Amino acid sequence: MKSLSQINIAPEGGFKGFGPLGSGEDAIGTFSTFLSSAIGVMTIVAFIWFAFTFIIGAIGIISAGGDKQALETAKKKITTGIIGVVVVISAIFVISLLGTLLNIPFLDIGTLFETITGGREGAPRPATR
Repeated sequence: MKSLSQINIAPEGGFKGFGPLGSGEDAIGTFSTFLSSAIGVMTIVAFIWFAFTFIIGAIGIISAGGDKQALETAKKKITTGIIGVVVVISAIFVISLLGTLLNIPFLDIGTLFETITGGREGAPRPATR
């Protein structure tokens, strides 16, 4: 009986992962595309959340009638939504500004990985300013 360490699980020369990241062919590009897409989706979700919160707050103001507590709650919802959108926009702006000042492409994940790892073999290195 073979021990676990004697079993050859990848006879073609090493362990390969599964999916597009496991193939080893352009894993950095795939990961950077995924990360950029995730940031884009989170930004879109933040704006949808703002719209939803704003609409709920507006409905709360309309339906408050003379109730000062309900009016104040609705105003707080609208304020919270506006603060959330400002934070999202500010975060993107600050990251972009820091990337420009430090010459590090934070929002261009593919170029960032190439800069950190020294570039891909056979691929041109990113231009420096």
